[in-house]
Amino acid sequence: MGWPLLPSVPDGPRPLWSVMIPTYNCAQYLQDTLASVLAQDPGPGVMQIEVVDDCSTSDNPEAVVREFGAGRVSFHRRPANGGHVANFRTCLERSRGHLIHLLHGDDAVRPGFYDKLLRGFEAGDDIGAAFCRQIYIDEKGQQVWISEPERQESGPLDHWLERIAERQLIQTPSIAVRRKVYETIGTFDPRLSWSEDWEMWVRIAAHYGMWHEVEPLALYRVHQSSSTATRIRTGENLRDARRAVEITQTYLPPELSPVRAKSLRFWAEDAITNRIPLLLRRDEFQAALAQLREASRCSRSEVLRHAPFLGSLMVKACTRRLARWIRRRESAPT
Repeated sequence: MGWPLLPSVPDGPRPLWSVMIPTYNCAQYLQDTLASVLAQDPGPGVMQIEVVDDCSTSDNPEAVVREFGAGRVSFHRRPANGGHVANFRTCLERSRGHLIHLLHGDDAVRPGFYDKLLRGFEAGDDIGAAFCRQIYIDEKGQQVWISEPERQESGPLDHWLERIAERQLIQTPSIAVRRKVYETIGTFDPRLSWSEDWEMWVRIAAHYGMWHEVEPLALYRVHQSSSTATRIRTGENLRDARRAVEITQTYLPPELSPVRAKSLRFWAEDAITNRIPLLLRRDEFQAALAQLREASRCSRSEVLRHAPFLGSLMVKACTRRLARWIRRRESAPT
């Protein structure tokens, strides 16, 4: 497939950075997002900051930009809702900087993010993207988990294509990409609904060097109204991961062909050990079954390997549900 290439910017003065902030029904977090960028703002000559809204229906991100953007943040609303992949593409098309940072409207960055990632790009023109570790936070901004470093000290990554082709290791707010990369190898794949970012990072790794900053400088928010949570409930996350696996295999040399099976096993195991237990604790049985069904389509052997664990989870979940039903019956008026 020929991905749509990003048109180049006309000649003239350009900022170094474009911080493009896609939003959709997440205005309650947008103030924190803007504050985290503005605290590092080197000025309009160096950094473009723009919120691009995909026609939010439940809130007003433009009002947040007016109130907290300090007159420094631009706002653009797409003419119609097109989904987050289309919104990403609009962000890229509106960018003017040499380096692009896509920062979800519910995520944020820590002090030093832009200065430290810039060092990666300054290391050489062969570096197409630079990323840092990410801190996963919940709805209240509390830390849930920190991703592991990919090397002991910050620097370019070796043998990175094999590792990133196996699993998603980079959340979007933690990575910045040279604009010329999107101009050369294309923008996000419109065939994908959830793993378009992972596919993009694999595609970049197949053509360019990538730099890793070991300090965790990006905040990735996990909450129940996110697009990821919605897709997990239906199993679409795993269906889309399988699509991405087939696409990314075309980027790999023959000696990396075993990565396909390893990747499918990873996605199955992730569903079994992470997604399904959490869904069962929330009594989301249908969502848990959707994850199990799609995990078996990724790797039936992985599901069979974890069968005792899954059986134990189901027994505990059913026991909790039965206990609650009994309590309700006992407390009901006679």
